[in-house]
Amino acid sequence: MRIALYQPDIPQNTGTILRFCACLNVEAHIIEPAGFPISDRHFRRAGMDYLDQVTIVRHDSWSKFMQWRDSADCRVILLTTKGVTPYLEQRYRSTDVLLLGRESAGVPQQVAETADAQVVIPMQPAMRSLNVAMAAALVVGEALRQTRD
Repeated sequence: MRIALYQPDIPQNTGTILRFCACLNVEAHIIEPAGFPISDRHFRRAGMDYLDQVTIVRHDSWSKFMQWRDSADCRVILLTTKGVTPYLEQRYRSTDVLLLGRESAGVPQQVAETADAQVVIPMQPAMRSLNVAMAAALVVGEALRQTRD
């Protein structure tokens, strides 16, 4: 299982997600450009000493990530408020990449169109979205439940 962060723009959320990845042995991919320097102190503070325990793969663009994806032969599952499949109904594979968009804007339409599936976390109608780290925790938890023995 892998998480990919598309051009993350809040270092504290990225650090939290990377700490989460370290604790659960989930590989993390960062698709740049990020909205902050990767060495940003907030990023390091949120990730704490866990950042030394996580596998981080950096891609300097969406096209480089897509090249990697093609060579890795894996599915990309986009977490999006525009998804139609509830995340609990998706059947995950251990090789999947769970793609999270920018906190401020999600992903562009052309990125969304390349996803093999788009999942949504059902919420109350008046709510816009969950924090990206919280969304990652919910969906990764379900994906790991389905794929780990």
